[in-house]
Amino acid sequence: MVTSLYEQLRDHIRNEQPVGLCTVIDGPNVGAKMLILPDRVAQGSFGNAELDRIVARDALAELEAATTGVRHYGPQGQTTPEDLADTVTVSVFVESFSAPPQMWIFGAVDFTAALAKVAKVLGYRVTVCDAREVFATRRRFPMADEVMVSWPGQLFTDRGNTLGPRDAVCILTHDSKFDVPAVLGALATRVGYIGVMGSRKTHERRMQRLAEAGLTAPERIARLMSPIGLDIGARTPEETAISICAEIIARRTGRTTPSLRDGSGAIHS
Repeated sequence: MVTSLYEQLRDHIRNEQPVGLCTVIDGPNVGAKMLILPDRVAQGSFGNAELDRIVARDALAELEAATTGVRHYGPQGQTTPEDLADTVTVSVFVESFSAPPQMWIFGAVDFTAALAKVAKVLGYRVTVCDAREVFATRRRFPMADEVMVSWPGQLFTDRGNTLGPRDAVCILTHDSKFDVPAVLGALATRVGYIGVMGSRKTHERRMQRLAEAGLTAPERIARLMSPIGLDIGARTPEETAISICAEIIARRTGRTTPSLRDGSGAIHS
């Protein structure tokens, strides 16, 4: 029995699984639909393979950010103003049925404020967590969706099961009492990205403490991105935030990029 497009849409929404519905609202084939899953086009077509490919690519970006909107194309998927100038425009309404991806940031530091701002632009639901009540305040991090005064272990115990491949954990502290439990808690989840801030020497010392805590499996250690971020020469908190988010995007899309973890020498020149 073939499941209809709307039945698939219904089932994914009921099961709280990310799904996108693309509908032509203007131009050729008005009413044509495509159902988009995180890894493929599940059903439907707009009548042109290249248009289908481009719309699916853009719909996946909307789905990752849990956003909805209208996009415009040429009949063969053209997207630039020059390409669209003399062609019939196809307008596609992209509906995302997905909760926003989560970013948990551990450590109420200056870099946290910058990272929270960039993450919000990218559509993340941001949680800032620090055990120090004087630093973890809504006044310092108004851009965050949630500011928690808590130790990492408690947060992972209560809500670690909500983290998945679309989500990110960024640990920006240098206190072993805080960052070691945060790393171990993150590794116990399905979260797609775990980044840990610190110099290469800091990372070496942290790895010694993690080994003492029982972290020795190479496949688990390989999940850690530390030093955190892409090697773009970032200096300020804002530039560092961009390098972190760029690394998250690259890891999610499978692109090869120069991560600080895989380099050598000083992080800041």
